[in-house]
Amino acid sequence: MRKWCPLVAVGLGAFMLLVDVTIVNVALPAMSADLGTSFGGLQWVVDMYALTLAALLLGAGTVADRLGHRRVYVGGLGLFALASLGCALAPSTGLLITGRAVQGIGAAAMFATTLALLGTTYRGRDRALAFGVWGAVNGAAAAAGPILGGLLTEHLGWPWIFAVNVPVAVAAILLTLLTVGPGDRTGRRRLDPFGILTFTVAAGAATYGLIHSGEAGWAEPGSWLPLLVAALALAAFVVVERRTAEPMLDLALFRHRTFVGLVGAGAVLSLSAWAMFPYASIWMQDRLGLGPVATGLVLMPMSVVSFVVPLLMGRFGHAVPARWSVSVGLLLIGIGDLLQARVHADSGAGVLVPGLVCVGLGAGLALPPMSSALLGAVPRERAGMAGGALNSARQLGLALGVAVLGSVFAAADGPAGPAADVATALNTSYLLAGGLGLAGAVLAFGLVRTGGRPDPGDRAGAGHRPEPEPAATPVPARAARRSEKGSD
Repeated sequence: MRKWCPLVAVGLGAFMLLVDVTIVNVALPAMSADLGTSFGGLQWVVDMYALTLAALLLGAGTVADRLGHRRVYVGGLGLFALASLGCALAPSTGLLITGRAVQGIGAAAMFATTLALLGTTYRGRDRALAFGVWGAVNGAAAAAGPILGGLLTEHLGWPWIFAVNVPVAVAAILLTLLTVGPGDRTGRRRLDPFGILTFTVAAGAATYGLIHSGEAGWAEPGSWLPLLVAALALAAFVVVERRTAEPMLDLALFRHRTFVGLVGAGAVLSLSAWAMFPYASIWMQDRLGLGPVATGLVLMPMSVVSFVVPLLMGRFGHAVPARWSVSVGLLLIGIGDLLQARVHADSGAGVLVPGLVCVGLGAGLALPPMSSALLGAVPRERAGMAGGALNSARQLGLALGVAVLGSVFAAADGPAGPAADVATALNTSYLLAGGLGLAGAVLAFGLVRTGGRPDPGDRAGAGHRPEPEPAATPVPARAARRSEKGSD
């Protein structure tokens, strides 16, 4: 049993960081009542974590390659634990949001190293099994987030959704130090601080402008000026990445249509599938009077379906091309959002359940093949970078989705408006999410091509010699097994 202790150590960290993406959704009304948090403040509590994680994930992979994956993983766990304690003790919304940002930094360090640690610890069939368990842990985290958050909030109080991370992180640190080898410092790539800075500014300014517009309207400079800053920062990011010898994100990857299609699909999926959770939770608790546990139970069918479907796909769906599973999955997500856009002033929470199940089915179909198809579409030496780009896009899609849909939701005075207005706001937001999901399905079907690797002569680097990328970002078990066959 000792040989599986590293898997437990890595699984604890992965479970914890992914649960914290969604665990706060059912606790938002309790936070608002306790801290006097505004609607925009609640958006930042959700968004700051995903935004920081998205902005720093690629850079964290490079740091881990240089300093060692175990060292960065343990450091991420420690920082995550301290930030979680700070969130639990936060006396104000501002400090809570700050704690969420620091949590995101720790989560980026953990997320960028979990698969690499498993890859260097296990070999052969053990490695395939470890990657399979890691994938199941990811699914379990998504399924457990709403109900775990509901139980802790209702019976112990919202600070416990953060405080519970501390003993889990301490256990993971001890287990990692005792059972996981230090590994080699395999990376020779230089850090790309200007790339990290410009990307972070672009993402943060865009999110700020969208959230502020929901509170103050578009006439306020605080709404449109940050979007202008975001556009300038994005342009600066492109210039930096084109001129840097070892960029954080090689822009030549965007020459591959499948890469563009899958990264775009990943961002749209997170937006369409998950970004409405905070507002549905506010409606169910503030308007319908449901408790956090009941709210979590309403959301659970979607989480359970999105956990079970990948297991069935892994068993019976190997022959389905990624182009079809991703595009059909996004189509179902879009349809599920449209089914949820049927809320009336006298509706109960059950009106959301059919749509939630459809969304869960779509997510379960689309997510498993997304990473493996991406890795098959880019040069091997850019596999780690491409995987990191996909994960960053998914988190950024969630962050921007919460901001965009929240702006639409707030147009009808948000949760403070009459019941009919809140119903209208929910329906409008779900219609937008559904429309984007359908557009994502068209994007994926039109761009994604599976089967065959890119032309070996198509170098991903511009003006520099590419070098192998360590697997510092999550890759699916299927891709890992293919790699193992080629090396063992």
